[in-house]
Amino acid sequence: MNQPELTDQALAILRSGENFQWVIITLLALVIYVYTNEYQKGNFKGIAAGLALYGVHWFYEIVNALIQHFSGHALWTVPTGTSFLILIGVGIELSFMFSIAGLLLSKLLPEDPKAKILGLNNRIVMAIANAALFSIIEIFLAKTPAFHWVYPWWGALPVFITTYIPFFVVSFLAYDWQPKIQRRVIGSLFALDTLMMVVFAGILHWI
Repeated sequence: MNQPELTDQALAILRSGENFQWVIITLLALVIYVYTNEYQKGNFKGIAAGLALYGVHWFYEIVNALIQHFSGHALWTVPTGTSFLILIGVGIELSFMFSIAGLLLSKLLPEDPKAKILGLNNRIVMAIANAALFSIIEIFLAKTPAFHWVYPWWGALPVFITTYIPFFVVSFLAYDWQPKIQRRVIGSLFALDTLMMVVFAGILHWI
């Protein structure tokens, strides 16, 4: 249900340092550990999967913030419970989780990218399964004060189809791309995200 006061609460803490907690530093250290550990192991495919999902995640969060700017309300908001609200729909703790989600879950992928599960490509099946898991978790998050689905038509099913399936499909397909394609696509994703943040957050102050 649309609750304007929750949008106001989120905007009031947007990129404010008032709620800072030292746990942010610990979480950052853990993210760095995960990536440096995988780099030392030579798991460049897993790193690509992680960065691909994170790039898509940031694109979605920026678009959600733009929806808030133009319509008055985002599709999802984080009105409380975070140590630092980066954009209206994502706190820093959640962002750190998404930064490693693709890498960690890519470890569950079968070695053979052409192997079938229930007659379907295993990468697609695994993407759908993980998207379903994340959508179910979000149902419980939406029942807490810290996360809010703004509109009654926006819930687990739309999130599953329009958000989490793309997250994991891109991530798990990136796992198998040639290194040149990985660098090109992931680099383009992060370049686009950076440009959008510079323009919409830094210059125009829309998000």
